Amino acid sequence: MDVRVEELVQLARERSAQSRQRLVENITDLFLTEEWRLSEHERALMNDILAKLVEEVEAAVRKQLAEILAKSSIDLPDVERILAHDEIAVARPILRHSRTLKDPELIEIIRQRTDEHRLTIALRDELSESVSDALVEHGNEDVIEALLRNADAQISERAMEYLVAESRRVDRFQEPLVSRADLPPHLACRMFWWVSAALRRQLLNQLKVDEVALDRAIADAAETLEAEQRELTGIHAKAQRLVRRMHEIGDLTIEFLLGCLRHRRLAVFVAGLAELAGIDLRTAWRIFGDPGGESFAVLAKAAGMDRRQFTAAFLLILEARSGSRARSPQVLERIAELFDKTSEEAARAALFYWQTDETYGEALEELRDVG
Repeated sequence: MDVRVEELVQLARERSAQSRQRLVENITDLFLTEEWRLSEHERALMNDILAKLVEEVEAAVRKQLAEILAKSSIDLPDVERILAHDEIAVARPILRHSRTLKDPELIEIIRQRTDEHRLTIALRDELSESVSDALVEHGNEDVIEALLRNADAQISERAMEYLVAESRRVDRFQEPLVSRADLPPHLACRMFWWVSAALRRQLLNQLKVDEVALDRAIADAAETLEAEQRELTGIHAKAQRLVRRMHEIGDLTIEFLLGCLRHRRLAVFVAGLAELAGIDLRTAWRIFGDPGGESFAVLAKAAGMDRRQFTAAFLLILEARSGSRARSPQVLERIAELFDKTSEEAARAALFYWQTDETYGEALEELRDVG
């Protein structure tokens, strides 16, 4: 071993292209062949020697060394740290594959180096929440999109909440966010209001429901919602009193509400749907005012409508809206298909998250402003 080390030192000191090539070949033999297995002492010695020499050799040699180390099972931590901070052509294989680099070292590189370094780190097979948080804080949109598409990356709920908010401004974040298995349900439901119709359908189709937790949360919120509803005045209060009395005696039906909608008794129609779906009137009105049909499909499903009743109601709502344009048959069919595929459990969960989300009102107000 000592002879080989002395040869490496000599080759590293020479400046010719031939000596540099022989240096790489010798390192390859040491790290990648069965013939040469380094002991702990030999590895420590090699780590010390190469760490001192690596910055003196040209970039092409450093790049080859990085590629060799990335494929090798031998850890040379000092050398790999130096190469990881190098220009991206040299650093890429180390940043992408090295198991020697620990979270503090990755975070230091994220903070100090370029977006190309950050992008390579975002593609690693495993990323902790702390590294992902650093990428979100310091990375550009390319870096963040790559992170979101990395299914092996752990992303904290705090970072996820920030990225969901950013997705209102940055469209390219929406699809990878919606596709993540670890997107919390309340954040998925929050995104519903600003994503495309196709992503709305995907969100509803993959919404996971913990029935026990949901029932408990709804029960906890009931008292608060009841207090809010007692504050209603005028036509809304009268409509709610009417539908509650009808509900108590079993006369509040979907057909009755469709009749109210046909006769433009909108306050009774919306209050009736809110009563049947178990949500507050404020949320029901916001859904009624949503220019897309997907949120109304959710409310209709939770209220117990069938497909025929939903289609009839949606067409009547379009007629009731001032200046609204008729939807094409294809659009109506897609919305009806969403209604069919959305389970009652998922609909109930979405409604609950919408009415308890603190940012829900703000999202809907902005939606109405641009709608």
